[in-house]
Amino acid sequence: MMNHWIAVASAEHVRRGRAGGFMQVCHGKAAPLRRIKPDDRVIYYSPSEVFGSKDRFQTFTAIGMVTDEKPYAFDMGGGFVPYRRNVLWLPATEAPIHPLLDVLDFSMGERNWGYQFRFGILAISQHDANVIAEAMEVKLTVE
Repeated sequence: MMNHWIAVASAEHVRRGRAGGFMQVCHGKAAPLRRIKPDDRVIYYSPSEVFGSKDRFQTFTAIGMVTDEKPYAFDMGGGFVPYRRNVLWLPATEAPIHPLLDVLDFSMGERNWGYQFRFGILAISQHDANVIAEAMEVKLTVE
């Protein structure tokens, strides 16, 4: 059974991952990535455009499918060795979250909807994945 996830990272970091065909979460921790299985759908939400900024970008920035079996370490140099997963990123249009808040299961009626993103990754319903994909102009083939 395929699962659907929202991962959280700045737009600049997401764009780097899209270009390289990978994802990272929670500053490179492996444990959250172990929850994700091959063929799971991943959607990135970017609260900011630039890492550490308070710019309130609040946009879905990437959508794709995990293609590997497990997280792997990647040496980025300078002693930083984060864990990654390989992802087949789909061509998509970035979509702001605010127009979707009253429709998404995880945020409907929630005043503090952003609180759920504090862990860096969030399991979501197939309904939510489809709503976000449509906003990003992507057709998901989901069972």
